Amino acid sequence: MIADGTAEIPKAHAWDPDHLRLAVTAAGVALWAWNVDTDAFTMDERGFELWGLPWRAEVTFEELSAHIHPSDRDRVHSAFAATRAVLGSYETDFRIMIGEEVRWISARGQGEDVGIVGRTMFGIFLDVTGRKQAEEGNELLAGEMSHRVKNLLAIASGLTTITSRTAPNTQDMARELTERLSALGRAHDLVRPLPGGQGDAALLGDLLSVLLAPYDDMGAFKGRIRVAVERMGVGENAATGLGLIIHELATNSMKYGALSAPTGTLDLSSTATDDEVILTWLERGGPEVESPNAGEGFGSKLVRRTVAGQLGGSIAYEWSTGGVIITLTMRRDRLSS
Repeated sequence: MIADGTAEIPKAHAWDPDHLRLAVTAAGVALWAWNVDTDAFTMDERGFELWGLPWRAEVTFEELSAHIHPSDRDRVHSAFAATRAVLGSYETDFRIMIGEEVRWISARGQGEDVGIVGRTMFGIFLDVTGRKQAEEGNELLAGEMSHRVKNLLAIASGLTTITSRTAPNTQDMARELTERLSALGRAHDLVRPLPGGQGDAALLGDLLSVLLAPYDDMGAFKGRIRVAVERMGVGENAATGLGLIIHELATNSMKYGALSAPTGTLDLSSTATDDEVILTWLERGGPEVESPNAGEGFGSKLVRRTVAGQLGGSIAYEWSTGGVIITLTMRRDRLSS
């Protein structure tokens, strides 16, 4: 407050060169200067660090070009040449190679020789690797989500068509279709990134346990379904197919097999080779089992086609008196995809 009672207007900060340097360093900005006649190019220490080069008074544009990603090199040359004819500010993003490391650089300045001093133009480089990686991650995620949604819609459409051909009435069709889509949903929910760079997958044991959990509650005791399988990842495509298969097998067991009896049990175990995973479905304690005389129903056809088409394997049934034994053979590479 000054003597006449009016408020004192604060003075603008006096920016000296040291303050500007501190601000530039804090922002991670690298400075460059380019002589448009001699093509001589120079940068500050931050610029040489960014490009992975030892500091020196000058560096040629050709030397820098050798570090630009081959896919971006021609575009960057054209962009820099065009800056002298472009009115206003410009921004060019490109990749550089530092050994095996890839960095994203943003070159910014003023075009049409704005601010040129003694035939030298000035600008900055910014390391925008983090932003570009985030953008790429978002694009991959959006593409992956679109791919998954399209796959699920295609499967749902196919299931709707073939279920409508076999269901005796609309009520049965709605129930069967809902159950099959729910099985797909449970399998899809489990597909997630696994630790250790194993990709997007569900663990086989987790997938089987979640798919069969609703049936474990439908008996005299809980724990009558036991899962003991190899620890391995199941990819998105395989998880969807395996979800359909397990749902169909469990549905049949609820109708005719061990899960139709209050004290019936189901054991799932696996053996493996270098190329295959063999899943054994063993039912005990249910009604006496007889080999079906009629031809394959829709559910059995769906299982067989899914095993062969999506998992590159086969399925075999043994109608023993103690309960059905189903052997599901799957290719390991298909199961993890």
